[in-house]
Amino acid sequence: MDSEYVRNGSCSIFVFVEPLGGVRHVSVRERRTAIDWAEEIRYLVDVSYPDRDKIILVMDNLNTHALSSLYKAFPAPEARRIAKKLEIHYTPKHGSWLDIAEIEINVMTRQCLSRRIADIVLLRQELAVWERERNEHTVCIHWQFTTDNARTKLVSLYPKFDMIAKNN
Repeated sequence: MDSEYVRNGSCSIFVFVEPLGGVRHVSVRERRTAIDWAEEIRYLVDVSYPDRDKIILVMDNLNTHALSSLYKAFPAPEARRIAKKLEIHYTPKHGSWLDIAEIEINVMTRQCLSRRIADIVLLRQELAVWERERNEHTVCIHWQFTTDNARTKLVSLYPKFDMIAKNN
């Protein structure tokens, strides 16, 4: 018997992780545009952490993951309000595995997505259950990658400075 792979579509999954708090939020979108990213960031600021003055956001270097996306999605005052609450740190271009969300995505893939899911509605339902269970168990991520580790393992990503001899 021969079977043929039939693609039922594609989508984007946005994942926010508070590693030490054991909290995560998963959102499924039909696509990954600047507007989609901006709406997810507004959710993070206004719903997840409305009382925080500053949210430290570590994320990968996708073309839509930029403050300019907020200005594409919202009027300038609203975009500025959201942007002022963010302290953004990008992972190195070839180091997205440093992003703690990538760890959570790996777990999510093994526990929930390791099979075909028929449609986006079912995917949203499955991920909502997965998210709720992970949050109820307060599953934390204990990140152990230090700056010293980074300087050793990512030496090719750090700038090289030539020593300048001082002439007296």
